[in-house]
Amino acid sequence: MKKEKKKKKVKTLLKVLIGFDVIVAICFFLTYGPITYFRDFLITTAMTTKSHKYLARIFYSEELINKVLSQNYVSNIGEDTDTSKVKVGDVSATYTSVYDKQILEHDKDALYKLIEFKYNGYNVYLTAIYDPSRVKVATTKYLGSTGEYLVDIAKRYDAKVAINAGGFSDPGGYGNGGIPLGTVIEDGKIVWDSGDAIGGIAGFNQDDVLVLMNGTTQDAINKGIRDAVQFGPFLIVNGKSATISGNGGWGINPRTVLAQRKDGIVLFLVVDGNGQNKYNWSGRGGVDMNGLIEILERYGAYNAVNMDGGASTTLVVENKLYNEPCGYSSTGERELPNGWIVK
Repeated sequence: MKKEKKKKKVKTLLKVLIGFDVIVAICFFLTYGPITYFRDFLITTAMTTKSHKYLARIFYSEELINKVLSQNYVSNIGEDTDTSKVKVGDVSATYTSVYDKQILEHDKDALYKLIEFKYNGYNVYLTAIYDPSRVKVATTKYLGSTGEYLVDIAKRYDAKVAINAGGFSDPGGYGNGGIPLGTVIEDGKIVWDSGDAIGGIAGFNQDDVLVLMNGTTQDAINKGIRDAVQFGPFLIVNGKSATISGNGGWGINPRTVLAQRKDGIVLFLVVDGNGQNKYNWSGRGGVDMNGLIEILERYGAYNAVNMDGGASTTLVVENKLYNEPCGYSSTGERELPNGWIVK
């Protein structure tokens, strides 16, 4: 009897060891094997986060990381928004697609419409805002010191809908959202200009047209920009979608996008990931830049810009957190410097 028990223990131990070896072999194959998808996914996703770059550096040299990043990028479209092409209020009475119908079919007096669906298994929230004059920048009341949760910003501004906007200084992933990166213009006034943001300036002019532009903060003011932040990349400009090499270099993460159709309807696009259940093989989950452009093209975006994503991606509707952010607070929210609101 004792011998049989001993044999069973040995067999069980062998199974465990063999299973462990198989897992190690699979991980080794995925990380260093001939199929580069997993390698590119890991490097681009990790290197575009503020606090998890080490996940790429554990496995790969700086030389290989830089090589992968050089092969996965969003091309510069090379032009600014032509505001004459966007006709605010010139809404067609006919639908060109089922997606167009989702946008245009709404209650007569509706300020916005929230459209929900899934993309690659993840929750997507697309808010169509029918009056672009109601879209503004909102900032933390502790600007330069600490950020606020978007729920609190939205309540203070009496916003109907809010999404996160620009990036912020976040050394080691421990930033408190108080120091924005780049330009922030609110109600025609420059409230922040650090000159260190990623991407161009994105904001609305006095005619309520979303302007995507390269230039200085003063250039934006001279163009009559009333509300703006600085981030990127630009995904669609004047109806022309950016060319994506590989996965776009931003990996797969929760995403936030600000966009406008040619008829002036503004689109807030939020793609959720795994929320706080992010400790699994797919990490935070979400979508890459190719996926964002595919969704935006379906819904007729004419100009579109990527906003801060990852743990910053947040949607608030009628003063309530609507999506599932992947931050480390009890709700998953991060403190943010600013957001886009509808009020």
